[in-house]
Amino acid sequence: QVQLVESGGGLVQAGGSLRLSCAASGSIFSINVMGWYRQAPGKQRELVATVNSVGTISYSDSVKGRFAISRDNANNTVTLQMNSLKAEDTAVYYCNAIIQTMRFSNRQYQYWGQGTQVTVSS
Repeated sequence: QVQLVESGGGLVQAGGSLRLSCAASGSIFSINVMGWYRQAPGKQRELVATVNSVGTISYSDSVKGRFAISRDNANNTVTLQMNSLKAEDTAVYYCNAIIQTMRFSNRQYQYWGQGTQVTVSS
């Protein structure tokens, strides 16, 4: 079994910063992609940022230049540094990972964290 545990959400004023962290644990052979998604009330879940095992990073246009994703492969963690936060960044943020759980099977599975609330007051 695999678990993704997030931390670091909270309430911040517009223009401020927050840092989200996510740690993966359990039956992990390798992690392909780690990333962050968010879901605002009444909206669909959307991609925020991803980083793959070789460090290739992708951001949604709405957060480019303000958010930075980083990954620690040795510790199976991913971090999202969020700067210049806006009211429209308010959402539940979910950690996501694509994981190969067994050495002799290249099947990969998608896992989600429980979500952490980020609220930006204007």
